[in-house]
Amino acid sequence: MPKRNRTGNIKRRADRKPRELRLGYYYIVTDTKKTEKNYLLGLRDSIPDYKRKIAIKVETTDTNSMIKKCKKVNSYEPQKRIPWIVFDKDRVEDFDKIIHEAESEGINVAWSNPCIEIWFSAYFSEMKTCMESTKCYSNFKDVFLKKSGIIYKKNDKNIYSKLTSYGDESEAIRYAKARFKKYNQDCKRCKPSMMDACTTLFHLIEKIRR
Repeated sequence: MPKRNRTGNIKRRADRKPRELRLGYYYIVTDTKKTEKNYLLGLRDSIPDYKRKIAIKVETTDTNSMIKKCKKVNSYEPQKRIPWIVFDKDRVEDFDKIIHEAESEGINVAWSNPCIEIWFSAYFSEMKTCMESTKCYSNFKDVFLKKSGIIYKKNDKNIYSKLTSYGDESEAIRYAKARFKKYNQDCKRCKPSMMDACTTLFHLIEKIRR
């Protein structure tokens, strides 16, 4: 039913005052329909009364269209958004190029090398070196089973709540941040594709949580 103002007239969309969000509006684009998206939606839903404080919209597209999608949404939607892309190195050949292009366009990037499971492992203070995403996945699956007694599945819609129940998010942020810092200290011009068993997802989680 259309909303009416105090005089009883129907409010036009342009006349409606936009909802002010104390913690901001995060527009996140990822190239996976399951793991990353389920994790991020779980993060959103874990925030008490999040609808009154923060907006986190997660959409998916193919890897090479993430930047374009962020730019398109920010150009035609009036409310200021904080754009992010979230993706893994895995088999992405233009990994470094996509990160550089996004940052040059003012888009934040949360990347994982080789895959998001390296970030999940940080919840249990483990980030084993692994060049291949299959090995990273296998390593985390073993750790998760040991710590929780649950078999990890990439399409688990409750993965965020399970990670925070059996692991430690604050420790994950600290652990991943230390790994990223060490890479930048040891290798001044180290590209993200060269940072094995590393992730910057802690930037996004920390900003939202803070």
